[in-house]
Amino acid sequence: MTEPHLKSAPVAYENEPFLSSPDGRVLRILAEYQEPLARFRREQIQDTVVFFGSARFHASKDAATNLATIEKNSAGASGAELQTELKRAQAGVDMARYYEDARKLAFMLTKWSIQIPARRRRFVVTTGGGPGIMEAANLGAHEAGGKTIGLNIQLPFEQYPNQYITPSLNFQFHYFFMRKFWFAYLAKGLVIFPGGFGTMDELFEILTLAQTDKLAKKILVIIYGSEYWKSILNFQAFVDAGAVSPHDLDQFKFVDSPDEAFAFLRDGLTKYHLGGAPKKDGEVMPEIAKTRP
Repeated sequence: MTEPHLKSAPVAYENEPFLSSPDGRVLRILAEYQEPLARFRREQIQDTVVFFGSARFHASKDAATNLATIEKNSAGASGAELQTELKRAQAGVDMARYYEDARKLAFMLTKWSIQIPARRRRFVVTTGGGPGIMEAANLGAHEAGGKTIGLNIQLPFEQYPNQYITPSLNFQFHYFFMRKFWFAYLAKGLVIFPGGFGTMDELFEILTLAQTDKLAKKILVIIYGSEYWKSILNFQAFVDAGAVSPHDLDQFKFVDSPDEAFAFLRDGLTKYHLGGAPKKDGEVMPEIAKTRP
């Protein structure tokens, strides 16, 4: 007679309740490090240029259509409601130029980078993977014929993968800090377009890493749209108050056109990151960008 026995328990790495529990958090965190690393190696991504900016800006055509629709359907709205909607729609039209500029700059950068003779892909346009400025940069890189990365994250609104991300480089993160790690770890350049709280967070995080010498590389930082940013932030006030050193403001450059931004990136990336041959006999170039231990 066969002895009764229990059904076999799942092995730990297939135990979904455990993996989703607080005790499984460390494994989820490690997965958000190792899985992207494996894909970047498989896709031969050596380094990136990251575009940040508002998820709420639209292409010029879409912004103009939205404004025209509000004006056409304004009969049923109260005066205050109508003025608020019109003000927002007009702002959308005004800010749409940044969508178009991000698209053009990503196109120019990608056209240049895919012609660099290298074993791995250099300076790949990377975004947070969502709409707005992120979509514009992914679109420009896609139109140029290059691969382009989207580091998406689960949010209650605004965040969904745009259609221009290279499918094999479309990532979804749960942990903000792991997503930020991948933004910083591979980046050789950062382009900050007008945006909100998230954009400011990402800008100051990179500036802080550079200021405190936590990056074993030169990251070129462009702040795009001086009119917008100088109305939001008074960087000189940091220096005047003694909160930062005057030379800390040399960590970034204001630009106002795709051509100016591209020239700065091309020249800086060439100077700091296209040295060519290994420096010592037997030394190999890194597969991906490195940071300090």
